[in-house]
Amino acid sequence: MTQAPTTPPAGSASTALWAGRTEGRPDDLFRRFNDSLVFDRTLVREDIEGSIAWAKALERAAVLTTDERRSVVAGLKDILSAVMKDPSIIATASDEDVHSWVERELIARVGELGKKLHTGRSRNDQVATDLRLWTARELVARKAELKQVMRALLDLAEREKSTVLPGYTHLQRAQPLLFAHWCLAYVEMFRRDADRLNDALDRVRISPLGSGALAGTAYPIDRDALAADLGFTAATANSLDAVSDRDFVVETLAASTLCAIHLSRLAEDMIFYATSEAGFIELPDAFTSGSSLMPQKKNPDALELIRGKTGRQLGNLVTMLVTLKGLPLAYNKDMQEDKEPLFDAMEHLSMCLQVLPPMLAGTKVNRERTMAAALGGYSNATDLADYLVSHGVPFREAHHQVGRIVRDAIQEKRNLDELSVETLQRHAPKVEKDVYTSLTIGASLGKRSVEGGTAPTSVESAIERVRRMLRERAEGSADGAVELRQARMDDLDDICRLVDHWAVKGENLPRSREDIMKAILDFGVAVIDGHVVGCAALWIYTPQLAEIRSLGIDEAFQGRGIGQEIVGYFLDLAKDLHIPKVFVLTRAPKFFEKCGFKTVSINSLPEKVLKDCANCPKNTCCDEIAMTYETGASPKPAELPRAVTDGQR
Repeated sequence: MTQAPTTPPAGSASTALWAGRTEGRPDDLFRRFNDSLVFDRTLVREDIEGSIAWAKALERAAVLTTDERRSVVAGLKDILSAVMKDPSIIATASDEDVHSWVERELIARVGELGKKLHTGRSRNDQVATDLRLWTARELVARKAELKQVMRALLDLAEREKSTVLPGYTHLQRAQPLLFAHWCLAYVEMFRRDADRLNDALDRVRISPLGSGALAGTAYPIDRDALAADLGFTAATANSLDAVSDRDFVVETLAASTLCAIHLSRLAEDMIFYATSEAGFIELPDAFTSGSSLMPQKKNPDALELIRGKTGRQLGNLVTMLVTLKGLPLAYNKDMQEDKEPLFDAMEHLSMCLQVLPPMLAGTKVNRERTMAAALGGYSNATDLADYLVSHGVPFREAHHQVGRIVRDAIQEKRNLDELSVETLQRHAPKVEKDVYTSLTIGASLGKRSVEGGTAPTSVESAIERVRRMLRERAEGSADGAVELRQARMDDLDDICRLVDHWAVKGENLPRSREDIMKAILDFGVAVIDGHVVGCAALWIYTPQLAEIRSLGIDEAFQGRGIGQEIVGYFLDLAKDLHIPKVFVLTRAPKFFEKCGFKTVSINSLPEKVLKDCANCPKNTCCDEIAMTYETGASPKPAELPRAVTDGQR
């Protein structure tokens, strides 16, 4: 194939896709004003992917022969390979837009045949398709980054689940919390953000290709097959709407903006916690800077930038909304302004999400300082009011009595639990000597054991719930969504089917239906469109050792990475359970090497040898290889200090 020059003569009318309608060269200023290659070259991969799918659609419609389609596809793939290897070939070109550039490069490779590719297609449905493909890819990436942020917050919550933190309203100390409860509050925000991104993704994955300029294509294009080729779930229902719809951009920007606002709130909290006045946390050096004048300074620059970038996210959303307001149907050149706000939003949201996990991992919490702050500020005043209520005082009266007690305590510069019973009784006659047990931090936290409360038991339950939620994740793929979750009893038939299938092939040991039923909670499954397509089980031998067994993938779904996802699911589960080592016995060592396992001697696993191998029918002729994986599970965090848990003064 010959390679044509990548940069056509500037202003050449022959390079414009619409050159036949006008004469002469466009005004140079207009070209700079009109041309979009400077930013829409970001879509080059998607433009080529969409063109490959269109070539297949043209073959099905008998517009291209099989040989022509193969030549076109080979040329397109060659262009993609070239631009991925050297992005400057498009960055320095002077074509009007990415579509013009791809078409010109294709003609340079396959000759006049390249001019047939645009048959029945408009740049209107082409750019809408490109942008949807790009947005879908970015949404999947942001969801993965959000998951890492949630995991980092969860790890911090696990480390600090015994740490007491003062809670605030109006930036005034209110009631004591567990630091983990604060972490989990942001996990909830980011979980909703992930749901919004996923919801937006559902509406992004609709194919406008085949809608033409506005009225639909005149060729017999199978739009459903075309949508499937692109990885979309369906074709758009109305051609006029399809080429003018940018709701999916607005939804993506709205979800991005709200996520940025949550990131900003997190940043603001941490900036305050890191001040000398609070001193609750110390940020890792790698994410801070110093002062050019004051050598003692350690500035939270990363957090301030996260907070600062919220404005550009909101600006991008407003820009898009204003652009769309009042636009007539169908396509208008105004819609060229949809890309830069979207590109900018995704780029900066991604940077913020990527910065957070390592910064959270390196953040140190000053537990003594947070405890001292929680003890101060009369944060146990509500607990004293609750104590009075338990002794028959109406809450409103109890509230007034405690308010007067706090006023006296402030004058005496003493905490509530430092006041004598007699002093307390001056304003609250119902106070008895047992009052002090209600005024400890431990008692205050322990009473708030409702669902979603800050009691140690509630927080522990919430941590496990979020861990389970993150394990039961859905991973996006070109062929659909793979959901990974704990097995249920209605999965029993499918699990038995998979286990029996691979046992017959000699890959797994056989297990009876009764055995599987009894161990159903040990199993996890991979589900696509409601159908179980894979399974495995985690068998725990000791607190330090577990085995992944009965791994099986439906043969119709092999080659999609589902096996690795299931293994990853159980490795995450083992780490969450603080199990440091997982092993497998396998005839597929290369597969498990990809999953991070290392080959060991079976004799290094005496628990397996003594418990199972002695009774195995293949004990004397075992051909399986033992492999292990170190989860890096951290030791179980320390329990709450005695003063917090025993409820004693």
